[in-house]
Amino acid sequence: MTTVFVALGANLGEPLAQIRAAQLALASLATAGSLQHSPLYQSLPMGPADQPPYINGVSMFDTRLEPHDLLDALQRIEQAHGRVRKEERWGPRTLDLDMLLYGERHIEDERLTVPHYGMKQREFVLYPLADLASGLTLPCGTPLAQLLQQCPANSMTRLPPQ
Repeated sequence: MTTVFVALGANLGEPLAQIRAAQLALASLATAGSLQHSPLYQSLPMGPADQPPYINGVSMFDTRLEPHDLLDALQRIEQAHGRVRKEERWGPRTLDLDMLLYGERHIEDERLTVPHYGMKQREFVLYPLADLASGLTLPCGTPLAQLLQQCPANSMTRLPPQ
């Protein structure tokens, strides 16, 4: 059993509903009683500015799935929620699920990079991650608290609890 962290993001359709549905779907990948969700945040898009703001959060859970099996399961959830993979990087999407951490493992192959390659610079990942695991140290040895000091929240806002 391994503890994993998954980032959730959406900005098309009904983003809040997409995130909530994805959170429910993650329960099928988690061991009983282990699934936890951060508060949700609204953030400006990272890519083209002519797209709606994003709703973001992070979920943490224990799983028995191997990394690539978990990746496949996350992609099936995305597809079930209308995700269409395009060439455009950082474009709008109905649902984006990114595996941030898979225990202490380092994985780098043609399909998967863990820890997630951009997580250290993204406020919409770091702040929700800290809501779940403020004392976390990444597999590289960097404390999450140190990354937060170097990453301003910018215009990101925490949404009220639903």
